[in-house]
Amino acid sequence: MARWYIIHAYSGFENKVRDSIIAEADRLGLSEGVEEVEVPTETITEVKRGKKVQVERKFMPGYVLAKLNMTDDIYHLVKNTPKVTGFLGNNNKPQPISEKEAARYFGGVEEAKSAPKKDVHVDYEIGDQVKVLDGPFASFNGLVEELDFDKQKVKVSVSIFGRATPVELDFEQVELVK
Repeated sequence: MARWYIIHAYSGFENKVRDSIIAEADRLGLSEGVEEVEVPTETITEVKRGKKVQVERKFMPGYVLAKLNMTDDIYHLVKNTPKVTGFLGNNNKPQPISEKEAARYFGGVEEAKSAPKKDVHVDYEIGDQVKVLDGPFASFNGLVEELDFDKQKVKVSVSIFGRATPVELDFEQVELVK
């Protein structure tokens, strides 16, 4: 019966390790023992140069999950794969994880997205002086004019060339000036 195992790999080489295990299993005729090999990833939103960008990020850098029918041949196939340092477990002996735990690595990200948004606490309020941390107005100071907790946005009046200009930013993009 195939079980999930966590394989420790060099950080940055997770995808190559996944591809190498699958290719080597096919080459040696052991593909029936290797059901799935996955690199857990999540899609996050980052702010780059003032624009929101969807980026795929490794959920567990340095680790690859594999559903294996563990035999001596499969063990040696994985262990001898370049950039693999071993299995997670006691004394480098492969320790399987449960289906539920494996699902957490793959489904946990989706569950978090579908969960209701948490209450957001900000340490500033309308009329407070704040500093913009990133985006095109980074290092500008301004006054908080509006707070929109549903959209998690703050409207800040920033002085540009001596003129007050309202700018809408994310809550994380500003901090209270102390």
